[in-house]
Amino acid sequence: MLTVEQLYNKLKDIRVGNPCCQFTEERCKTFLPVIERIEQLKREKNAIILAHNYVPPQILYGVADHTGDSYGLAKKALESDAEVIVFTAVRFMAETAKIVNPGKMVLDPNPDGGCTLADGITAADVKRLREEFPDHTFVCYINTTAEVKANCDVCVTSSNVYTIMERIETDKIYFLPDRLMGENVKNFLRDKGAGKQVDVYDGTCYVHEEYQPESVDQVRRNFPGVKVLVHPECSPGVVGKADYVGSTSGMLDYVRESDNDSFFLLTECGLTGVLESEFPRKQFVGTCTTCRYMKANSLEHILSTLENPAPSNIIELDPEIQKNALRCVDKMFSYLKN
Repeated sequence: MLTVEQLYNKLKDIRVGNPCCQFTEERCKTFLPVIERIEQLKREKNAIILAHNYVPPQILYGVADHTGDSYGLAKKALESDAEVIVFTAVRFMAETAKIVNPGKMVLDPNPDGGCTLADGITAADVKRLREEFPDHTFVCYINTTAEVKANCDVCVTSSNVYTIMERIETDKIYFLPDRLMGENVKNFLRDKGAGKQVDVYDGTCYVHEEYQPESVDQVRRNFPGVKVLVHPECSPGVVGKADYVGSTSGMLDYVRESDNDSFFLLTECGLTGVLESEFPRKQFVGTCTTCRYMKANSLEHILSTLENPAPSNIIELDPEIQKNALRCVDKMFSYLKN
């Protein structure tokens, strides 16, 4: 059973700027009754909790069975033998778990699980675009609804988008919905001499589009020798100034393997909190930008969802949409086998 001391030792080194990510031993003590009840319900219902790196740290270190980025958690959902999957992140991620586990109960405890990327495009938009670009392979970022995935050819995540886009056999690709990630992939393919035509949709992540190249320059001036780690949802101008570009799990691995002492992360600052906890002797500098959707998750919402899920917490998909979306997600896994 988790103790106050154990939880506090995992959370005490987190120093990110958001007040919800500041922890005292007394605050950790208030979490324990909820954590203990959640753990009891997990055992009773054969449930697991999957949590994205961006959600509040007390979830990551208090009740999560698996943490990671979109791709890693999609794999955990696929591999799980639990009867109930509680996906603590945003709605499209819970839908992805349901896509690969149609016979299991998948619960979304987030009362505000939106996403500016997923909310910015519909299945009707994709159908219209497919008529406009009939010869294109349609590639959707995982930050999309099940209905959008069902109308695309292959799904990608931030950890595999470059690999899959290069491996796609056709030379005409439509990438959606993230314009900035699409521009970064276009630049990557151009530099590789791939000769592919890539058209992109005009969506953005409201967190990552805020970062500017000038911020990177300023941090490098203030912290000589700092390593800059950038998520591919950032603008090409920011990506071009990075020492490393990749998913949250990729960034975590980079820091783990690096001998450097100072890092600047341009992604939602939940990851900075994870890294501060895991590597307390390393320095993480720069700004802290939070995703209001990821931070809407709470221990209390997880508990109430496990105790008595409301209809809005239960992920249900039309069988035809589920089948076609699974084809799209399975294609992602197939491109990564070799």
